[in-house]
Amino acid sequence: MEQFQLTDKLIKKIADLILAKNNSKLKKLVNDVHFADMADIINLLNENQGVYLIKLFDSEKTSEILTELDENIREKILEILSDKEIADQIEELDSDDAADILAELSDKRKEEVISEISDDNLAGDLIELLSYKEDSAGGLMAKELVKANENWTILKCLSEIKKQGENVTRVHSIYVVDDKERLIGRLSLKDLIIAPAKNKIKDIYIPKVDSVNVLEDGEEVAKIMSKYDLEAIPVVDDQKHLVGRITIDDIVDFIKEEAEEDYLIAAGVQGDVEADDSILELTRARLPWLFLGLVGGLGSVFILEGFQEFMNDPNYKALFFFTPLIAAMAGNVGVQSSAIIVQGLANNVVKGSLLKRLIKELGLSLINGTILGILTVLFGVFINQPIELSLVISLSMLCVIVVAALIGTSIPIILQKRGIDPAIATGPFITTSNDIFGIFLFFYIAKIFLL
Repeated sequence: MEQFQLTDKLIKKIADLILAKNNSKLKKLVNDVHFADMADIINLLNENQGVYLIKLFDSEKTSEILTELDENIREKILEILSDKEIADQIEELDSDDAADILAELSDKRKEEVISEISDDNLAGDLIELLSYKEDSAGGLMAKELVKANENWTILKCLSEIKKQGENVTRVHSIYVVDDKERLIGRLSLKDLIIAPAKNKIKDIYIPKVDSVNVLEDGEEVAKIMSKYDLEAIPVVDDQKHLVGRITIDDIVDFIKEEAEEDYLIAAGVQGDVEADDSILELTRARLPWLFLGLVGGLGSVFILEGFQEFMNDPNYKALFFFTPLIAAMAGNVGVQSSAIIVQGLANNVVKGSLLKRLIKELGLSLINGTILGILTVLFGVFINQPIELSLVISLSMLCVIVVAALIGTSIPIILQKRGIDPAIATGPFITTSNDIFGIFLFFYIAKIFLL
């Protein structure tokens, strides 16, 4: 299959055809383009041109395009489309994708669009899906699935699942329920095909099936699906009623969004923002963390003022030039330690007590601090620095590395236990706190040993 090439020449040609309203040439040009590539095209057009393309084709083709669009572009296009046009698009989508698009609308517009949906069952499903938290199993699941009653005969089951399959994009599993719609197992397609037609599903179904509660956190769902290599997992309520399923593509999208969010937090950016957002939105996202950095910097200034008399001694002025080094080592070590712990927490591999983890980190930081301290002493010898000054700087660095490592290790674990995203600990929060502790320890230890 030839790879689609998105070029400036193609975008200009499409824009010119839209301007000329040459629908026949436009359809011929993009008719066979995959919906994901069509989304890339629309992302590069203005919203009016994008709406023109959306309206040019039937909803069956363009509904998938909407799900792939950049959120900001989709939001602008949805503002232009009528309630009926949005409803037509939504009716062609799986319920989870439809609910995601509806979630971007205002509460009033949601009601208006849902009222335009002709399929009452779909409308009810969407209302249910929108009632769950976005990052819960209920918020991630789709209502479309294939299920069989345990009391059906093989012949009836084959007939029923054929009907159900028409509404399911991809059949990963056939779930088995009892007369009260409670999930009790799953069905092997091979067993279903080879079993005698008059046998019942209860005679051949597999009673063991992994499932998640509808209120389960999305991150836990992702861990379960990853651990057991599941392509899909059924979702049940508190009474074990089968209410939906989550597929691997939904989890991949969720993990991607979570990773992007954690990356922004770690970089000191608050909220879900992108490079092309407005200046006001970017300012709101970045200013709080910059303010934290300002507070930390001012804290360092006060610490340095507390040692001003000591620093004015001509014998120890050289300490001032090592301040950036100490602050940098404290910040780097803290970020390294916290990043490893945050990653371990995300992958559920951080086991055991906090004390055991701190002891391990203490040993590691002592080794790293000792090696770096020796290198610092050798550097001091090379520049003819007094040996006692080099030793104090090295000792200070060792202590700073140890403290920064312990802080970087403990904070993410403590934050998670308190229900706070541990990714915060890899951002400016941990860097700023370690800078302050590092500078204070540096001058405090120097003052003790040099005066």
